Amino acid sequence: MLQIFYESQDFFLLKELEKLGPKKGIISQTVKDVVQSLVDDDLVSKDKIGTSVYFWSLPSCAGNQLRNVHRKLEADLQNCKKRLAELEDQCHALKKGREESVDREKALDELKAIEEKHNELKDEMGQYADNDPATFEAMKNAIEVAHAAANRWTDNIFTLRQWCSNNFPQAKEQLDHLFNEVGVTDDFDYLELPAVVPLGPGEQTVETYN
Repeated sequence: MLQIFYESQDFFLLKELEKLGPKKGIISQTVKDVVQSLVDDDLVSKDKIGTSVYFWSLPSCAGNQLRNVHRKLEADLQNCKKRLAELEDQCHALKKGREESVDREKALDELKAIEEKHNELKDEMGQYADNDPATFEAMKNAIEVAHAAANRWTDNIFTLRQWCSNNFPQAKEQLDHLFNEVGVTDDFDYLELPAVVPLGPGEQTVETYN
């Protein structure tokens, strides 16, 4: 396709290129895509004049384009070389004071042992998380919320039971049977607040339930 432009050094409409393309071995149906790819690569210029779109490319334009690409790649190469030199300098600077020696190996072994001990203590602390004051306080608050919710629903059940008894006195026996089936028996009552019992000096407390 570029040979068509270079040999004629003329301006073309797309339909003209579609006729000339097959002479260079380009399928006419693909000419539009080929030309557009050349435009995208800045190898072919494109401009609209009136209602028509013209395409052109001169050998000098392609040469300038290649020279620009070459200059850019050269600049990128120099920047990469400069960056490489900076990284090598940093690497050498970081190695100072870290030369292999008996003292260094000993210090690394001590550091490894300390890290292992730290991890062991961390795991051991995790086993006592249940006795952590913050965890205990969170559990206590959760129990209080659950206790209040349970008694609130208990109150709702008593209200519903009384309402059914008042409105359907003739069905008392059936209602009692129904409530018994779902667990609302004669001993159904409000939950009592748990009592806090200390375990001993310096120990957490335990809550018992009634």
